[in-house]
Amino acid sequence: MYLGDGCISRDRRVWKLRIVLDKKYPAIIGRCGDAIDLLMSGQRAAVRSLPKGCVEVSLYSKHWPCLFPQHGPGRKHKRAIRLEPWQQALVDQATEEFILGLIHSDGCRVVANDRGVMSVRYHFSNRSEDILGLFTAALDALDIPWTRSSKYIVSIYRKAATARLDTFVGAQGPRGTVEWCPLHGVGDRR
Repeated sequence: MYLGDGCISRDRRVWKLRIVLDKKYPAIIGRCGDAIDLLMSGQRAAVRSLPKGCVEVSLYSKHWPCLFPQHGPGRKHKRAIRLEPWQQALVDQATEEFILGLIHSDGCRVVANDRGVMSVRYHFSNRSEDILGLFTAALDALDIPWTRSSKYIVSIYRKAATARLDTFVGAQGPRGTVEWCPLHGVGDRR
């Protein structure tokens, strides 16, 4: 979630991890808070309402720059985003969770009508070539085929690939409806 909707900022002598999410998706907000709580045992992430239908999930700690060495000045898409070897080992152990977090922050699942045939598609959008590369490397590790549908979007179309993603990201909803797609501003996440 940090790679998509998160940032770390300095507040006096401590750091604040902030992840801003759409309040329409309480399950994703809950998972994000639970993950932060698990990481920083003994502390609880704060969830605060923001204007325009968003919430901020946050926690103060002196340890955030150690846990997220990708932190730096400026926007993520304008600086190098590389995983440290210990982070890559964690991604290798929990590749599905890594993909889930990226899709929940900057992706969507849609049900399209292709000439009368309903088909599921996943899209992931990010302006950082490095983050796109981390996403596609994780898909490759799970043998999930993907394509670049534009400069900033990775798409997963094949039936077996979307079925595999459905096992840990989403489940098919009503036929012919967009289930959730923050990229297009529509639907409900499942």
